[in-house]
Amino acid sequence: MNPAISLVDSAIVVAYLGCVLALGIWVGRGKKSLDEYLLGGRDLPWWAILGSIVATETSTATFLSVPAIAFATGGDLQFLQLTFGYIIGRWIVVVTLLPLFFRGRLLSAYEVLEQRFGSLTKQTASVMFLITRNLGDGLRLFLTAIVLEKSVGLPLPLSVVVIGVVTIVYTFFGGMKSVVWNDCLQFIIYIAGGIVALLLILQQLPGGWQQFWDFGVTTGRFQLFNFDFSLTEKYTIWSGVIGGIFLSLGTHGTDQMMVQRYLSARSQRDAGRALGLSGFVVLVQFALFLFVGIGLAAFYQQYPPTSPFQHGDSVFAHFIVTRMPTGIMGLTLAAVIAAAMSTLSSSLNSSATAALNDLYLPRKGPAFSGNAVSISRVLTILFGIVQIGVGIAAARISQNVVEDALAIAGFVGGIMLGVFALAVYAHRTQQRDALVGILTGAVVVSFVKFGTPVAWPWYSVIGAASTIAGAWGSALLQRRPRHW
Repeated sequence: MNPAISLVDSAIVVAYLGCVLALGIWVGRGKKSLDEYLLGGRDLPWWAILGSIVATETSTATFLSVPAIAFATGGDLQFLQLTFGYIIGRWIVVVTLLPLFFRGRLLSAYEVLEQRFGSLTKQTASVMFLITRNLGDGLRLFLTAIVLEKSVGLPLPLSVVVIGVVTIVYTFFGGMKSVVWNDCLQFIIYIAGGIVALLLILQQLPGGWQQFWDFGVTTGRFQLFNFDFSLTEKYTIWSGVIGGIFLSLGTHGTDQMMVQRYLSARSQRDAGRALGLSGFVVLVQFALFLFVGIGLAAFYQQYPPTSPFQHGDSVFAHFIVTRMPTGIMGLTLAAVIAAAMSTLSSSLNSSATAALNDLYLPRKGPAFSGNAVSISRVLTILFGIVQIGVGIAAARISQNVVEDALAIAGFVGGIMLGVFALAVYAHRTQQRDALVGILTGAVVVSFVKFGTPVAWPWYSVIGAASTIAGAWGSALLQRRPRHW
């Protein structure tokens, strides 16, 4: 890749970072209560929550990796089968879990577990969230910094620091309102970047759209459904619908980063509308980036690269910095950074909320009289530093280890889903059973990940089932009657 871009493109990237900072500081002006800082005063419109939900679950890994799926030899549209499960899973959350979060004035998703089991279960769940969230998002920061390094020419550690510091600053000043409104801006930018990239690819193909379509048909890249039942294949209709449902239930029904958005809505109805519709937006978004991948495959068949790509994720980045005209390249690089920052800012804000509400304030007791907003801002900085540290350290880790760490961060959702299912439906289980279930789920999913060829869409199913089974076994050993 070219290690430097034009001054115009660099100026666009810098201007984007400046706009993000300005918006965050402007939104955060004035003194805020804890409710205003952490939940935007519970007065954000549903469409902004919708944009924030989608932007938060879209990272640089999504922006670069989804096109790589369709670009690869034998690649196609089967990845979209997951979104069918995503859509169903989100509506199940709307019906079953969302009402729990709107009972009272909760700040954290894990307060539901405290009400049902006790403080130790809440704190265990919160700690698991904090560890996996900051590990996974520190690695996403590293992936984004690679793009900045290759395009702008900054050293990798400095690229990590620049993106991390900008994200910390606007999250620090603006709190949840800054995060949500910046998410909406970033959603528009990275979707625009994807659309522009696809149009440029089609424009540079001699046969245009017809060549793109003929290539997709002859190479089988428009295949959508796979009805084979196999636990080792990533993308089948079964892993897509069943695995996608459980994955969505875990990530959007129990993850503090998402639940915090629902609690920022004006009502349960608004939160449900945003969450339910987000699945359809994700389907369209993934389809766009898969089409980009098919376009890249057609383009590089017509114009083979001078050397083979070392990794599929580098294909889109290579096209951005070598084939895009001045100005458009800067817009697309801003889109790559936007996809990352939308996730990172949400991670910092939700981590600060969970740590403050679930770990810090309970130790201080009801008589606590300190400034909780100031403490939350300090926690935002601390978690930002942690993620920057993980991002810099990731440069010394092999790519396979990075992917394994991201997978570990992902399958925790199934364990949390199992615990929430116990809280809602297993009325006679107690805190000891829930903790045994969490431990069982962690052991089983770790074994499945590292000791079997089972595909990752099944991790959430296995995590939820093993967590429930572990708690059930604990209850039986204590000879209590089962009521499920």
